[in-house]
Amino acid sequence: MRARMRLVVPLLAAALLLTGCTEPGPNGPDVPNDGLPQQWNDPTTDPVTFTGTTVDGKRFDSKTLLGDVVVVNFWYAGCVPCRAEAPILKKLAAERASDGVEFVGVNTRDDRSTAEVFDQEYEPGYPSVVDQEGDLSAQLAFAGVRGPNTTPTTIVLDRKGRVVARYGGLVNESVLDTLIGDAVDGKSA
Repeated sequence: MRARMRLVVPLLAAALLLTGCTEPGPNGPDVPNDGLPQQWNDPTTDPVTFTGTTVDGKRFDSKTLLGDVVVVNFWYAGCVPCRAEAPILKKLAAERASDGVEFVGVNTRDDRSTAEVFDQEYEPGYPSVVDQEGDLSAQLAFAGVRGPNTTPTTIVLDRKGRVVARYGGLVNESVLDTLIGDAVDGKSA
């Protein structure tokens, strides 16, 4: 029995890392995540906008980012894939800034002090809204419009604030960069 447990525990940990933490999102119950991105020819019709308080206590309003491509990453500090993808998102945010691409995080579970520890460790270089301490404005803004079904989820908005791509689970850098590039170029699927 002990030998079997030594095998099962690492396998479960690996499965969790590859699939996402599957914290329920605003669109429904936990949904298994295959790590495949989705991209749409028909962006959502209305811009997705939200407000909130960031990890550093500042007020955030996504309407200020209309005109830029926006990458929204849903995360929380205890999520293993969220921690694994933090350096990838930081790198892409720095590389894509000159293309008019903005990144914003949405912490789906933690209080501000817990999110702040994550921010200090990973130094993402972009703001994160602490959605749990507010009115869940960010998560609810995406409900019903191709929002997250798991954490982590990364969503790409076009320059008009419409959802054009979603990547559930631990992101692949080159795939996410392609999705961002398509949004920058005005392309979709």
